[in-house]
Amino acid sequence: MEVKATQISMADRKQDHIDLAFKADMANTGQDTRFYYEPVLSGHPVEDLDLSTSFLGKTLKAPMWVSSMTGGTEKALTINRRLATACAKYGLGMGLGSCRPLLKDHQRLQDFDLRDIIGDKLPLYANLGIAQVEYLLQHGRGQDIEQLIHLLRADGLIVHINPLQEWLQPEGDHFIHPPIDTISRLLDMFQYPVIVKEVGQGMGPESLAALMRLPVAAIELAAHGGTNFAKLELLRSADHQREAYDAVARLGHSIGEMVNWINAMEADEAEDVQCHQYIISGGVRDFLDGYYWMHQLTYPAIYGQASGFLRHAAESQEALDQYIQSQIRGLQLAQTYLKVR
Repeated sequence: MEVKATQISMADRKQDHIDLAFKADMANTGQDTRFYYEPVLSGHPVEDLDLSTSFLGKTLKAPMWVSSMTGGTEKALTINRRLATACAKYGLGMGLGSCRPLLKDHQRLQDFDLRDIIGDKLPLYANLGIAQVEYLLQHGRGQDIEQLIHLLRADGLIVHINPLQEWLQPEGDHFIHPPIDTISRLLDMFQYPVIVKEVGQGMGPESLAALMRLPVAAIELAAHGGTNFAKLELLRSADHQREAYDAVARLGHSIGEMVNWINAMEADEAEDVQCHQYIISGGVRDFLDGYYWMHQLTYPAIYGQASGFLRHAAESQEALDQYIQSQIRGLQLAQTYLKVR
């Protein structure tokens, strides 16, 4: 029998049990009923338990995605480099924040130029808003998007669809055409993979179905429940604007709703579906949420986080590494002992 060495004595451990017993009482905290817990079927998960998965044509060591962050400031430079360093170390995929500043000039290129850090074997995606994509296509500047991809040596483009954010943003850009039409135009002329995402409200069933019928590489849910950019813009607005539009930030759809709609589309109209990969994000608090929703979705999926990574990356590289290590170990635990109901 293999027993792990420990530096704490049995007496100290038992005293800890006595001191912490009341704090560990779960009588009034509720039970997580999403899983069957099967404790007798496996030994402890080993550290090299394989979590790898194929996503967007590349292999991730764990099914985790660093959702689009930020750029254009000195602080963003440090954060993005820490994130890319962690992705390279733990084998994760990464979406950049809005690369719009690079359409004007390359002063902030270093904020986004992460390929040498993350390496060639992991997915790295550039990012533009639907308003910028529409503008470039309308003005015959579609080649600017391809030049951006070349500049960053990215694998493809994330297009974020954010009508509520733009509506509420004091300096927001309004777009003229339905985003689904702009994305269709982009796919017709663009040779790189395209991911489409919302920014914290999620999408309703008709929007999801319309996107699923297009040959997009993946859809990121960005559901209601995580970082909400409509709410973020309200916090930047004048008092009267916040009062008038406060309820708007509560609009949107949860991961559960969106997963059900995607599964229903697959069941009823599978022959029309062209998008077969998904990033689950928007209120994913931890590895248990990620593990649960990946198994609930019919299609291959990974899970993404923004604020969790951002908070730790802003602190230090060590804090970020520790956070990711805990997520990976948690996924190994879940894979060993938990079955989704």
